[in-house]
Amino acid sequence: MPKYLFEGHYNHEGAKALASEGGSGRRDAVRKTVEGLGGKLEALYFAFGDVDAYVIVELPDNVSAAAVSLAVNQTGVVSIKSVVLMTPEEMDAARTKAVDYRPPGG
Repeated sequence: MPKYLFEGHYNHEGAKALASEGGSGRRDAVRKTVEGLGGKLEALYFAFGDVDAYVIVELPDNVSAAAVSLAVNQTGVVSIKSVVLMTPEEMDAARTKAVDYRPPGG
């Protein structure tokens, strides 16, 4: 099953809700969302700096990942950036694919 990294950014309302609900409460909510789509929550970490939370999940497909992104981002209290994660074996397969590409000006 494909893995995805979601980077979460809370606005002030989201941060207030997180402070009220707690980290484990958010983890439970994320787990419920992901499992409802047939996926699995692998990890959820909170951080300081530019990103407030990192979430690694397994989801059935890109459509499910896009659905999560749409659902979360339209709330307005948190925005997420989605990153598709690849295994070393997937990268091995990618490096052997022939690609017909011409760079700009080439």
